[in-house]
Amino acid sequence: FIPDVINITSMNQWIQKAHLKKGRLHNYISRVYGKKAFETHGNRKVIKTKYLHKALKRAKREHNTSLEKAINLAITLRKFRKR
Repeated sequence: FIPDVINITSMNQWIQKAHLKKGRLHNYISRVYGKKAFETHGNRKVIKTKYLHKALKRAKREHNTSLEKAINLAITLRKFRKR
């Protein structure tokens, strides 16, 4: 069995193919939770992990699958940043 090279490279580049709508999650969380959901790192605002998980629970309750995917991506990218 020879692995498919095209398939492996596409798996390695999953983040480039992710559907990102810039600012969507930031706007949603600021609308629902306000300023308390953010912390500052230098000169930029970052969503607190606690509020990401709250928003995920709320999105699941509302059956908003595209928002769930955006929040899960944000949580995943946050884990990458800490490595």
